[in-house]
Amino acid sequence: MSAVWTVKDSNGQLLLQFVSSSPLEVGRKVVPGRYDAFRLHVSWSYRELFERTLHQVLEREAWQIERVKGHRVSGQGSEAAARCSLNS
Repeated sequence: MSAVWTVKDSNGQLLLQFVSSSPLEVGRKVVPGRYDAFRLHVSWSYRELFERTLHQVLEREAWQIERVKGHRVSGQGSEAAARCSLNS
């Protein structure tokens, strides 16, 4: 089982287009440009650049990355299942 994460805006709304299985993956959807998942895990300088860019976007948009409480999904298609459970 994995937790479901997404972005919450300043009004408390969950932004479903950013639903993912980890905060890192949510961040990769949020930041402009493409950040390589492998390099984010192995290069501290690359990760630092990513984190700085992510922080700037979250700050500018007044967003937060949050775990969606009470929604745990497993297996493939977890993001699709999360979207369905968040919409109900």
